[in-house]
Amino acid sequence: MNLFLAALSTLIVNLPFGYWRSRVPKMSLQWILAIHLPVPIIILFRYLFELGFEWTTYPVMVLAFFLGQLLGGMIRRKEV
Repeated sequence: MNLFLAALSTLIVNLPFGYWRSRVPKMSLQWILAIHLPVPIIILFRYLFELGFEWTTYPVMVLAFFLGQLLGGMIRRKEV
């Protein structure tokens, strides 16, 4: 259950960053920040939800991270 809540939180936190990333030029400073700024938040989630850093949790958390970025970018594409 903790892994599910952490993954859901990761996905939700990454939605605005994915939206931001889709609105700026690729490989610009803002684009790089949109990808890397949520990483400390995700690490905090790992501690708060007591996941630790087991290798079995990485695929789920990485998938939630990229899915949040993707969905945030899709919101931008639907808006235009």
